[in-house]
Amino acid sequence: MPETTETTPGGTAAGPAGKPSLRERFDALRNLPPFLRQIWATSPPLTTLSLLLRLLRAFVPIALLYVGKLIIDEAVRVAGSGVVLDSLDAAWRAGTLDTLLTLLLLEFGLAIGSDLLGRLISYGDGLLSELFTNATSVRLMEHAATLDLEDFEDPDLQDKLDRARRQTMGRMNLMSQLFDQVQDAITVVSFGIGLLVYAPWLILLLAVALVPAFIGEAHFNALGYSLNYAWTPERRQLEYVRQMGASVETAKEVKIFNLHKYLIARYRDLASRLFEANRALARRRAFWGTLLAALGTLGYYVAYAYIAWRTIKGDFSIGDLTFLAGSFRRLRQLLEGLLVGFSQVAGQALYLDDLFSFFEIKPEIASPANPQAVPQPIRQGFVFDNVGFRYPDAQRWALRGLSFELHAGEVLALVGENGAGKTTLVKLLARLYDPDEGRILLDGIDLRDYDIDALRASIGVIFQDFVRYHLTAGENIGVGQIDAMHDRERVREAARRALADQVIDALPDGYDQLIGRRFKNGVDLSGGQWQKIAIARAYMRDAQVMILDEPTAALDARAEFEVFQRFKELSDQRTAVLISHRFSSVRMADRILVLADGKVEASGTHEQLMAQGGRYAELFELQAAGYR
Repeated sequence: MPETTETTPGGTAAGPAGKPSLRERFDALRNLPPFLRQIWATSPPLTTLSLLLRLLRAFVPIALLYVGKLIIDEAVRVAGSGVVLDSLDAAWRAGTLDTLLTLLLLEFGLAIGSDLLGRLISYGDGLLSELFTNATSVRLMEHAATLDLEDFEDPDLQDKLDRARRQTMGRMNLMSQLFDQVQDAITVVSFGIGLLVYAPWLILLLAVALVPAFIGEAHFNALGYSLNYAWTPERRQLEYVRQMGASVETAKEVKIFNLHKYLIARYRDLASRLFEANRALARRRAFWGTLLAALGTLGYYVAYAYIAWRTIKGDFSIGDLTFLAGSFRRLRQLLEGLLVGFSQVAGQALYLDDLFSFFEIKPEIASPANPQAVPQPIRQGFVFDNVGFRYPDAQRWALRGLSFELHAGEVLALVGENGAGKTTLVKLLARLYDPDEGRILLDGIDLRDYDIDALRASIGVIFQDFVRYHLTAGENIGVGQIDAMHDRERVREAARRALADQVIDALPDGYDQLIGRRFKNGVDLSGGQWQKIAIARAYMRDAQVMILDEPTAALDARAEFEVFQRFKELSDQRTAVLISHRFSSVRMADRILVLADGKVEASGTHEQLMAQGGRYAELFELQAAGYR
């Protein structure tokens, strides 16, 4: 199984609540290049357009301020020229206001252009964000499909998957922030050049005043990431409780057992604890943020006083005063934004680590480099050779020392008490797991030497906890062979074999009827009807091996017997495995294996096992007595 111990972005193991070190936060910036490559791959034209528009907009602020300075200087010049302006019409005809009007029109054009550029940037970012989210979500689903079944049963990996899912939706503001950082950096350079011409030391004053705010922001970004990381399990519990309290699947029991009060209390408890943790951090952040920002404000007013003094001395014009004061104020805002933004980007990069680390998880169950071809048809069958298997982190072996043969064309039934290892055996047969001990052979070759997709394509399985897809009836059956989902005749034949055709014919829209209550116009089915639909999926697949793992638990005894009788008839010349607690059904198998404590306790036909008088006979008599 892949290693799931959580590590900080720097690579050192850390507890969930540990705050990443400064080095680890900077190391997380390594996630930015692959992130930007993904953005570029999503849409090169949109990415290029967004950058070019930002480049143009970066020079608008300095242009607006400088034109504003020229407007003030021109107004002061006209006012001090001694020209008598009796009326606006006279001044207009004399041409006195031509330069001023030109400058006003120029500033108006710059303002309109800036607004237009901003809207175009937002439009492009919105499209790029949607495309990126969709592409990353698809990639996440594709990668999740390659992982092992035991990965999905690992709570730590479930936490990582949950964080990765949230990153697909929440990281596009990072793209805008990075692009905005580039735009602001260009604007800073333009303002910096203007200040260097007049008073170079002001830039040094500005930098010193802003460093404390940057350090504070970096510190609290790291604390925020640590808090979100530590609370991932509780967030999953919150989502689970919310789903349990308001879903069609749980509505009956919630009402019958009056569970809503318990679920609401549980939700409130979890939500309030998370709220308190967030509030405590927000309170500290607000206090220190205000204090540190005051230092930047102090630096601004020191510079403002200096510029005013130079203006009074006559070194600067009124326009220069306005330009420099505005430039310093904007430069302070931009530099503060850049420093704080850099800290936030480093914090966002920590979250990216959750996404990229999920993509780095590799499955252990995979096809070999040069796989063997799955035999068509199977000639000998399967051999379990001293197989042992234990679930991750479990002390008890689910199977140990398990040896038996499943012959080609044989119908084999598995019986045993709960926990005997029946379902685990089936999962090993379908190579959803690999054994920890021993080996499983197919026609004399280890299952691990076959192509895994070809092997699973040869096996049709319906588990006891089959999925109820909220799709149409036809699609619910078609998922059993996805490339033939729209082959209506094949779907109908699969339904007929599973005795589900009568269920579907009774639906208002037949095979096109949406089933399940999740979506509008959906029709719900009984448990037994759902099971017939699920069994039809197995018949959709022209598989050499058919496995039914207690798929008829919701059917009455007669209906189950009919389903298994049909199964027996249709599995002619096919290898088949069936699991059921009803002995009236399993007795039709060619051979029965009795499992106990992960081993084969007995094997034989129904008559042979009854004659032996062991566990099988005991369980059979207990069940028969119950019916009597």
